[in-house]
Amino acid sequence: MSTRLFRSALTAGIMVAATIPALVPTAASAVSAPLTEARIAEHFDLAEGRTPENIAMAPNGDAYVTFAAGRQVARISRAGAVRVLATLPEPADGGVHTPVMGFPLTTGVVRAHDGTLYFLYATGTADLTGVWRLHPGGRPQRIAALPANGLPNGLALDRRTDTLYITDSVLGTIWKVPASGGTPTAWSTAPELASTGFLGANGLKIHNGSVWATNLDKGTVLRIPIRWHGRAGKVRTEASGLTGIDDFAFTGRGDQLLATLNGPSEVALVQPDGSHSTVLTSADGLQNPTSIALRGDRVYVLSAAYLTRKDPNLLLARLDR
Repeated sequence: MSTRLFRSALTAGIMVAATIPALVPTAASAVSAPLTEARIAEHFDLAEGRTPENIAMAPNGDAYVTFAAGRQVARISRAGAVRVLATLPEPADGGVHTPVMGFPLTTGVVRAHDGTLYFLYATGTADLTGVWRLHPGGRPQRIAALPANGLPNGLALDRRTDTLYITDSVLGTIWKVPASGGTPTAWSTAPELASTGFLGANGLKIHNGSVWATNLDKGTVLRIPIRWHGRAGKVRTEASGLTGIDDFAFTGRGDQLLATLNGPSEVALVQPDGSHSTVLTSADGLQNPTSIALRGDRVYVLSAAYLTRKDPNLLLARLDR
């Protein structure tokens, strides 16, 4: 990811909410089964800081996204209208001390049943880094501080216990904190979460009684059972060899999942036995995909164009079941 790219985006300023027309890519599609009908539904402006980092779906088909370089949380309606819901305050030092990145960025986002959004903000400063909450129609509020020397990245909500889990890509930690807020505790610091020089633990989901996470540097998918009293169990590597893996989503077929591979600009289908195949590529319009979500048979893939530096977008595809 280019620090220079983000710094230029930050100085470009913030635009008001806009509607961006859906366009269909002209390049030949490389979409592979079980995905079909891949098309680019939204294009975002790099100069406005609209680098989509993470996504959470609403029951009505609206998508809530974080624009990393813009320090924003936005809603994209089914009709394609983009409305910025919150722009977070810029740190006094401009975010130059944000670990690894050197700029402040909004990262993981989840939506509760009542419409409340929880999201992460990394700034390299103690007063802003942490978990933030946005009630419908309200203003953003930090509800839990996280270490300024870390990089909170992936976020998941365990609805059974109203607990938020957070990956820290720099500190190699999974934190947990009540959704009501409070002091986070280090839930797991297993060595499998550590980076090898760039970003370690990244994407995060709760699935079948376990916390699942990716490690970007190591190209792995990890599963950590939630044991008695909420303790972390032993880490198991479920898949490896996934270069640049970022976010992922389960397809609804057991432990089968779809994963975004950031650097290669691909989406991979990962089987429960760890084998995987490529189902979307740059020929379908991917530009360093960062996040993926499913709603019914519809697949949503965000591309932030961190390295390609062109056409951050939202791609839609159909999952054949």
